[in-house]
Amino acid sequence: MRLIRAGVHFYLTGLIILTFGIALTIESTMGASPFDALLVGLHRTFGLTVGSFEIIVGLTMILCNALAAKKRPEFFALITSFVTGIGIDTWLFLLGDIVTPVTWYGEWAALLIGTILMALGVAFYLQSTIAPNPMDRSMLVISNLTGWNVSYSRAAISIVLVILAVSFGGAVGIGTLINALFSGVIISFFLPYVNMLKRGNRKRGENLVS
Repeated sequence: MRLIRAGVHFYLTGLIILTFGIALTIESTMGASPFDALLVGLHRTFGLTVGSFEIIVGLTMILCNALAAKKRPEFFALITSFVTGIGIDTWLFLLGDIVTPVTWYGEWAALLIGTILMALGVAFYLQSTIAPNPMDRSMLVISNLTGWNVSYSRAAISIVLVILAVSFGGAVGIGTLINALFSGVIISFFLPYVNMLKRGNRKRGENLVS
């Protein structure tokens, strides 16, 4: 019952959808999100899988967050990086030769569908209290330290990630810009509907218990 209240089903569903969307944006070759573009760049430079660097970068962010906030590292947050990393590598493997856009229309389709799925996945993931996302925690730490609002803090992180992604030859392109500009809007669109779904599930769970 505790797991249901924590939203474990929304957590796992969200990460599955999110990582599927990430894989599609990477396969589109038109540019991934700032964070994922960096992961691809590290993969191209050092050879480990994209998912492996999801875990490595996530751990680095956890340690940096702890230093900046002068608190103990939230190693529990590494669960999200670990699950996300496995999901990305799994989807990239499964998609393989199935999704290899060779036309302009195919690339745009993969990019747009991937971006929408990423936003939907985040909308599901936000319904849970399983483990924090290291990047989201970084956003809050920067906001607390600088006094900036969350939007400015996220924008600052995105700029740094894009610079790093470019330096490592990452998947930076028009898709990176689209993700940065519209992902928040799409997430906001999906949130009310996912909230309604969560409330419906909670009522059904309460009825079963009673």
